[in-house]
Amino acid sequence: MFLDALAQRAAALGLPFRGLLLSDALTWLSLMVGYVAVPWWIATQGGAHDLAVYGLSSSAVSFISAPALSPLGDRLPKRRLIRLGLALQMAVAALLASLISLDLYALSWVLLTGGISAVAMAVLLPATLTIAAELVPAADLPRALSLQRSAQAIGRVAGPALGGAALSLGTGVALWLQLGLLLAAFMVARSLPLTRPAAAAGVQGWRRWHGELQQGLRAAWRMPLERGWMLVNFAGWIFMFPALTLLVPLKVKDLGLSGVWLGGAEAGLSLGMLAGALGGAAVVTRLWGRYATRIAATAAQGLGLALAGWSDNGPLLVAALFFVGFANSCGVLVGQTHRLLAIPQAFRARLSAVGMMSSQISATLGPALAGLALLHASVSVVYIAFGLLAGASALGYLLVPDFKTLLNLDHESVQGWYGRKHPELFGPDVTPEDRA
Repeated sequence: MFLDALAQRAAALGLPFRGLLLSDALTWLSLMVGYVAVPWWIATQGGAHDLAVYGLSSSAVSFISAPALSPLGDRLPKRRLIRLGLALQMAVAALLASLISLDLYALSWVLLTGGISAVAMAVLLPATLTIAAELVPAADLPRALSLQRSAQAIGRVAGPALGGAALSLGTGVALWLQLGLLLAAFMVARSLPLTRPAAAAGVQGWRRWHGELQQGLRAAWRMPLERGWMLVNFAGWIFMFPALTLLVPLKVKDLGLSGVWLGGAEAGLSLGMLAGALGGAAVVTRLWGRYATRIAATAAQGLGLALAGWSDNGPLLVAALFFVGFANSCGVLVGQTHRLLAIPQAFRARLSAVGMMSSQISATLGPALAGLALLHASVSVVYIAFGLLAGASALGYLLVPDFKTLLNLDHESVQGWYGRKHPELFGPDVTPEDRA
């Protein structure tokens, strides 16, 4: 019944968008299966050292590839990029499944697959995050992004459970299953339209690669709103990322709970995101407005994480993470919609990639900082502190120039607003639609 309701809400947005929803759901379902199986295999075969090296090397590749490949999203049709990213992920899954089936383990092969996977995500994510704006009218974009986030959340919820069940039959089984799911997502992505790129990709375009890369980075940094928004997200994510990842299994272990509760905690977080995407975020936004919702949601995420750190039993931990997931959906959907519409079409992938690069740096610093803190304090104390600091980052939005102005614009007025506000940064590649 839930899936039927989701399909009915998506029907009005057209067949291509429904194809995107199915592809996204399958993609995240497959990725979550891999996120369960691959670390388990590395931890059992190579131990904590190999797992740490794998994480650091993947982060390093992501940090380089996210901005370096960002012009692709503005030069090539996004359907082609989505399928390329999925094809690279299939190659990774096939290689890992083969190694596991042959009982072969070598850190060099593990690092190679991690690097390829990081490159695949650098190609895939900017395209999936921005293609909705090319498939639906601006007025329908909030509903479209909400449905897209719902589809992704379904994959995030079901993936860990499916991965755990497959893992009980063998790590190789889980990776072969991931390969099959990726293949299904790849085939569904064929239904996406071959949308026209914002700029031509000819020989002259490829010669401009370095200039375009610099142009995207310059626009992200020189525009006060974009720079301030990115810095606030950067500061908050340093504390939020480890609170959503590293500290969760440590908290479950600290409470003396079984691995079942770890799965429950992850499912609670994903279900909260799903509840927000399916209408909760829209209700909150109608009541409070976009600006207040964005600030309050960021603060609420931090308080929810602090509650998770303070909890002394499994049900309270799961409930706290459900609340965090709901607040996350409210904040992300409000900001993502307006920011996507405000960025000129020719810059959407590049600026999304800059944001990914910033988040990747935070995702590297955060766990390191948490590790140092755990040397001097208990898991609960560190968790509470990180949650409160993540929530405090919401105050930074009060200082970001034009942040309130942007979020208070309606969906028609915000279209291409960055280009009109700063033609010196976006002018050469701003389309007539963006100037309108």
